[in-house]
Amino acid sequence: MSSEQTYTSKELMRWLWRDYLRKHLGKLAFAVMFMILEGASLGAMAKLMEPMFDRVFVAGEQSWLLIVGFVLMGIFVVRAISGVAQKVILTRISQRSAADMRIDMLDRMMQQDGAFHQTHPPGFLIQRVQSDVNAVGDVWRAIITGAGRDFIGLLVLLVVAISIDPIWALLACIGIPVMVLPAAFAQRFVRSRAREARDLGASLSTRLDEVFHGIVQIKLNALETYQSRQYRAISKKFVSTEVRTAFGSSAIPAMIDIISGIGFMAVILYGGSEIISGDKTIGQFMTFFTAMGFTFNPLRRLGSISGQWQVAAAALERIKELLDAPLKQTSPVTPHAAPTGPADITLENVSLAFGETEVLHGLSLTAKAGQTTALVGASGAGKSTIFNLLTRLLDPTTGTVRIGDVATTDMAIPDLRTLFSVVSQEALLFDESLRENIVLGRKDVTDEELKAALDAAFVSDFLPNLENGLDTHVGPRGSALSGGQRQRVVIARALLRNTPVLLLDEATSALDAQSEQVVQDALDRLSEGRTTLVIAHRLSTIRNADKIIVMDRGHAVDEGTHEELLERGGIYADLYRLQFKDGKIVSDRRRGVLGRSEDGNKVRQPNLLQRIGQQLFGA
Repeated sequence: MSSEQTYTSKELMRWLWRDYLRKHLGKLAFAVMFMILEGASLGAMAKLMEPMFDRVFVAGEQSWLLIVGFVLMGIFVVRAISGVAQKVILTRISQRSAADMRIDMLDRMMQQDGAFHQTHPPGFLIQRVQSDVNAVGDVWRAIITGAGRDFIGLLVLLVVAISIDPIWALLACIGIPVMVLPAAFAQRFVRSRAREARDLGASLSTRLDEVFHGIVQIKLNALETYQSRQYRAISKKFVSTEVRTAFGSSAIPAMIDIISGIGFMAVILYGGSEIISGDKTIGQFMTFFTAMGFTFNPLRRLGSISGQWQVAAAALERIKELLDAPLKQTSPVTPHAAPTGPADITLENVSLAFGETEVLHGLSLTAKAGQTTALVGASGAGKSTIFNLLTRLLDPTTGTVRIGDVATTDMAIPDLRTLFSVVSQEALLFDESLRENIVLGRKDVTDEELKAALDAAFVSDFLPNLENGLDTHVGPRGSALSGGQRQRVVIARALLRNTPVLLLDEATSALDAQSEQVVQDALDRLSEGRTTLVIAHRLSTIRNADKIIVMDRGHAVDEGTHEELLERGGIYADLYRLQFKDGKIVSDRRRGVLGRSEDGNKVRQPNLLQRIGQQLFGA
């Protein structure tokens, strides 16, 4: 997932200002005003040293004692109020901007096609949306504060120092040229290491996502030690990279410490002789020394911000790469209206390739309106790919997919997807209430409509067993429900959507016999009056389909009713015999034993079994 630097700091700052900070210009103006007050207070305190030493401590003027005391108290009050105010304002700006960036990223990621999400795992995207944006948000506040309070304070203090003695001020800055080249090198080093750390952080998130989603298989296969070792190896690299990043970030303020020491030494050696000779007063020296002393912390913070910015820039590069990633699927400028009611589904000479791997080869087929069309064939034959083409999760390399008389690419994508209800073997539920999982945020669903969907999908059968009924939370991915219950919830959702096209993808493949029958009855109700496409390996679920299309390696090799296909023989007939022959013959066939010799011994025919396995299951 890594890439080389593609954006300069100037480009990144311009983008941040244009898209996220400019809208907060009014609040920023107030924050800057308080920054000026806080920064100027440092100069005022430094300037106050001169009358404090010369008039109070040396000359002993009693009247100046109260003046200096009250002015000093006022400076601290102003500094306290301005510090709190600007921190609150900047925190609000940084958090609101970070939230806007997360929302923009989520919106953009959801608009990407299926191929994008195949190459960008969930853990990687979570790292970009959460951790990278958090890193940027933290630095924004520091940068704005540094550019405001610390930079203004630094200017005021330098003015005070120059007003005392320009030569002293020049001596204090004598070491600055020494750090120019090392600082530039340190910034490049930090950017490079931070970019590496961001990629390793994404790898850690991806590994965690895979572990927690596959925890059952990890336990069943005793992979705990293996997975822990894999995670430990990535963590070790991540820690090493973070340490090197911290070294580079801290090197810049460390160099400022060194040049500050050089400058202070030069001022003391030169200025001390002027005080001894009487050319300068103690008050003047203390004012200068205080002003330069106060510059120490702002300088270190500004130097630290330089390193922090390089870390944030590495995160921003990743964020902007994702936001700038082109959308391969977009709605047409002048979309055609989507069909209303059941419509024919047609694929005309459709081909689709992933890189050099061609999945569909000039495929043509038709599913009639209001009828049930089943797709059967080996794994990898292209059945699920057809569903992805219909819903525009993918677009064909060549050829046309039509719903009614309208090509899918001529419709607005949201309008196209309102035509479909999908029930798949993976009944995806969200960690929300059962009600929310069925209505999916709709506010126009009446109680009568909801009850009808619950009854038709047989959700009402298990609803009384749930502690809070429809308000019961189903857990992550619906883990609080059984497989059959989750499928029925998805069917209720599809009934409520009431779309003209129904796509069933192995909807009962993971269920036991009892649950399968209940779900199949619900699916039969759901498919009434709809154009229905079914993917199934269990032929018992599609024997009554109006048409069965047999797929093989991206081609439609046969079609017809159940009886017609059996009569013709071929892949479908082989599949049927494998599934429905009973008794000893089925048991022997599954072991590769297809008959007996004249002396009664079993005869194995592995070539025939291999052929059938390749045709049916891609084995």
